[in-house]
Amino acid sequence: MHPSAFERLINETILKFNIAATEADKAFYERLQLHISLLSDLYNTLYGGHPEAALFFNQLIETIVETHSNRSVILKNIDDAKLQKDYWFLSNHIAGMSLYVDRFCGNLQNLPSKLPYLKNLGINFLHLMPLFKSPATESDGGYAVSNFREVEEKFGTLKDLQQLITHLQQEGFYLMIDIVLNHTSHHHEWAQKAKAGEKHYQDYYYMFQDRNLPDAFESTMPEIFPEAAPGNFTWNEECQQWVMTVFHNYQWDLNYTNPQVFIEMLNNIFFYANLGIDVLRIDAPAFIWKQLGTTCQNLPKAHTLLRLIKQCVAVATPGMALLGEAIVAPTEIIKYFGTDNYTAKECDVAYNATQMALQWDALATTDTRVMLAAQEILLQKPYGTTWINYTRCHDDIGLGYDDWMINKAGFNAYEHRKFLKEYYSGSSYNSPARGALFAVNPKTQDARISGTLASLCGLEKAINDNDAAAVTIAVSKITMMQAQSFFIGGISMLFYGDEAGYTNDYSYLNEEGKSYDNRWMHRPLVNWQKNETVNNTDTVEGRIYANTQRLLSIRKQLPAIGDYKNIQWLTPHNIHVAGFVRSYGNQYLYCLFNYNNQTSFITWYVFKETGKQPVTLYDYWTEEEYAVGRDDEYFVLPPYSFCVMEAR
Repeated sequence: MHPSAFERLINETILKFNIAATEADKAFYERLQLHISLLSDLYNTLYGGHPEAALFFNQLIETIVETHSNRSVILKNIDDAKLQKDYWFLSNHIAGMSLYVDRFCGNLQNLPSKLPYLKNLGINFLHLMPLFKSPATESDGGYAVSNFREVEEKFGTLKDLQQLITHLQQEGFYLMIDIVLNHTSHHHEWAQKAKAGEKHYQDYYYMFQDRNLPDAFESTMPEIFPEAAPGNFTWNEECQQWVMTVFHNYQWDLNYTNPQVFIEMLNNIFFYANLGIDVLRIDAPAFIWKQLGTTCQNLPKAHTLLRLIKQCVAVATPGMALLGEAIVAPTEIIKYFGTDNYTAKECDVAYNATQMALQWDALATTDTRVMLAAQEILLQKPYGTTWINYTRCHDDIGLGYDDWMINKAGFNAYEHRKFLKEYYSGSSYNSPARGALFAVNPKTQDARISGTLASLCGLEKAINDNDAAAVTIAVSKITMMQAQSFFIGGISMLFYGDEAGYTNDYSYLNEEGKSYDNRWMHRPLVNWQKNETVNNTDTVEGRIYANTQRLLSIRKQLPAIGDYKNIQWLTPHNIHVAGFVRSYGNQYLYCLFNYNNQTSFITWYVFKETGKQPVTLYDYWTEEEYAVGRDDEYFVLPPYSFCVMEAR
């Protein structure tokens, strides 16, 4: 399209929606002018060959303009404030918690009463797990959405959510919610109409009358849940067709080769943006584009689609950041931040799933070499993007880091993963961990790991054994694991219950719709009588809460923890100790973490090899100051301890 045609399209669309000449509108107009050529290029990469490509592109521009027109003055002011901060989400002052509303506090109306508990802990960012309409026994934890704009009754109403968002903004909280782009529930209106035979809506999904194309797809597509949901297609009796269902048979994959699907889902994205969402978590983006003859994961056009979404958001609702929930191999995760001309122009945030899994690797093996081998990939994250760093979340722990990382550390990849699975499922000799294997593939023996932070660190076994010494060790492990995820930078994210040492909840075994999925063991139902004990540091809950609270407080004191591409990993002088230095301005922080169950020793030279020559080091955790010793002398780290030391 010629530049003059772009200009005409913009002006006609703005006139149609009666955009005024306020400062916010002028800024929007400039953003649209700046981005429209890029929007066109990305759109045409996906849909240029579609017979109605021009019509749908005009609809895309109308959708962007209408979204801005409907955006409240308050949200436009928030947009402006965030744009002036230059990547607001990189700050060390942001600390989050992810939670299921019903299991945490019952419903949305009750959540404001729990904010003092969260603020006292140091939380100012909430990730509310899926809230929107989802069938009770076919919900996949809320990720099988039957209505993207209706809140599930057990949580409350859309009005309750809107009131909560207003309250959170007044209290200085950021909010993240999910959007499931890859699929809908088969109870969604579109799927119901497709079942009824409406061709228009059948084209919203991948539907086939016989097994020829499904079998061709299956020949190259892996299975996501080989135990609970084998295969990638489900026969639907109502419309007599095979439907692509990559996750569960009740989750129908959307067909993004149809531009109408893209426009529909972009409208849902903008609906959430105009509610006042700060970060939109895009669930499973690796799967959103399908192509015959491939794995249908991490395809180039999946990235193109995400880049197009990002550009649309950057124009219409620039205060909302995008998180790509890509739990894939390290080399693939990095690509979700954007590559080449789109570096830092795809997803703003991603889960640092690799680092999370590597911390569990180090805890089981007492060896940090696999963790260190992975850093050359993870450090490729571009400036202007950030990680969510965490030890546990609602999901399982995957061991998807690359074999070469394990081999580089001197281990056999198959035997190494076998050891980890046995260790965390509690089946290996003398393991204190109490978890379970999830999604075991009987063909490959691949599996992931379920369990709470506390149970995997040995607290459940220690309590059951009435072993006070083991409880102390477990609390040390929990604190060290959280410390590394907090001080490595990015957005720190706790999973609810971890701050109070919740162990596995086995009640899911008696609940319909959950008993088949052992991930519910680490999605506890909060007992607020238990949580009240966090105020007593003589209790296990109180010790863990106080340690977590203090870690977050220290984090917020240290500008160098901000994610400004300012981390340098230290030479591994001791295989049991992971260490890095963070710098910002004149501040240098040395962070060391001892994954050994024994005392570890580090030569003082480790604090000098980065070029800084500190005379003293102040540890924010122990509140002790150390004189830097000679190169042939040692700094001592007790078992499962850590330090956060500023060079002086």
